[in-house]
Amino acid sequence: MNRTNARWRIFFMLAVICTINYIDRAVISVCMPQIQEELHFAPEVVGAILSAFFWGYALMQIPCGWLCDRFKPGKILLIGGLCWGVFQIVTGLISSSKIFMFVRALLGVSEAPIYPAGAKLQSIWLPVTERSRGSALVDVGSSLGNAFGAPLVALFVLWLDGWRGALVAIGILTAVIVVLCGRKLMTTPDTNKNVNQAEREYIKNALEEEWKANQQDSRLAKANVGLKAYFANKSFWGMCFGFTCGNCIAYGLMTWGPMYLATVHHLDIKGLGGALFIIYGVSVLGGLLGGTITDTLKRKFGKEKYNTIMHANLMVIGVATGGAMLLLSQSDSIYMAIACITVALFFQKWSGCLYWTVPAALAQRENIGTVGGCMNCVGNIGGAIIPLVIGGIVGATGSYFLALLLFACFGIGIGLCSLVINFTKKVGA
Repeated sequence: MNRTNARWRIFFMLAVICTINYIDRAVISVCMPQIQEELHFAPEVVGAILSAFFWGYALMQIPCGWLCDRFKPGKILLIGGLCWGVFQIVTGLISSSKIFMFVRALLGVSEAPIYPAGAKLQSIWLPVTERSRGSALVDVGSSLGNAFGAPLVALFVLWLDGWRGALVAIGILTAVIVVLCGRKLMTTPDTNKNVNQAEREYIKNALEEEWKANQQDSRLAKANVGLKAYFANKSFWGMCFGFTCGNCIAYGLMTWGPMYLATVHHLDIKGLGGALFIIYGVSVLGGLLGGTITDTLKRKFGKEKYNTIMHANLMVIGVATGGAMLLLSQSDSIYMAIACITVALFFQKWSGCLYWTVPAALAQRENIGTVGGCMNCVGNIGGAIIPLVIGGIVGATGSYFLALLLFACFGIGIGLCSLVINFTKKVGA
């Protein structure tokens, strides 16, 4: 019997939901030049509004990871998705900066389950040799959301006469897509009707082999490894801080990138839509190509070279990302600026798909969602702080130069932090 590929449909639907998730995140940044002009927000206030989302998002990561470990991750994702559509609609109806911050924080809370649920679903549906591609497929949604979100928001702004109508329209679109895609995510290989016996056995045997290889004895297989053991492990913190470095670049460019291109290079809403489509469209390839290359190397060289493969990949990524940000700080051409941002995000997406395989590599099976939530919590605290930092830098200096140098340091950090991770040893094993 030829085995089906229903597991990839699951991750395709996750990618669709992640795409609409990032459209929701990007819409405020694309609309912010108009919002700032209409409501007269200072750069520091803009930074606080852009930051508010990430505080709610970060603080809910560990609780959402815990929920995904104990309940169906697909159900948690469906409930959260409907809520973030509602909060997006509400954002289009307000004017106060304080209410803006509050609603953006609630939007962050509702979007928090997306990646912990994805990490948990990896451990349910994919063998270890397919997880980089699965992670890349989900994370591609972030690039697609930014790529298609920018021109889509620009069209909504033009069609619906302003940023308010665009926000409401995106919120309605979100709720519809989440309902259409979310139902399938509540299944498992045993309950999904599209999985035949050959695929079911393939997944089951691969997962059993993985866990047997990482357990010392039957007692350890049943051991309950608590969060304290992870917090005392250097691989855990290498994972968290390496992921944070990538997040600071991604979220810094997502929140302030449109403002940078509009103010420094004088792009209007149409120009922003086109530029961001190119930037994030190319970055899609970073996640897909990076995940495919890494999985191919894993299969070719085996578990013995797993650490070397991951360290080498992430060091190359760090140097390329940091170098692109350094060149951007010296650029006075719109074409050079777009090229530098494109290169940086291409490699950052590669790093993201690799780091999202680490929770399943380090954590005991019953803790994967929680550990993924911890990583995303730390990463998104960085995502919450970086818009504030950039707002402070721009407000104090009137320039983006120091912010871009900071991004270059974060790029190097992606690679350096990976060197303390042992990708082949589970915590507690």
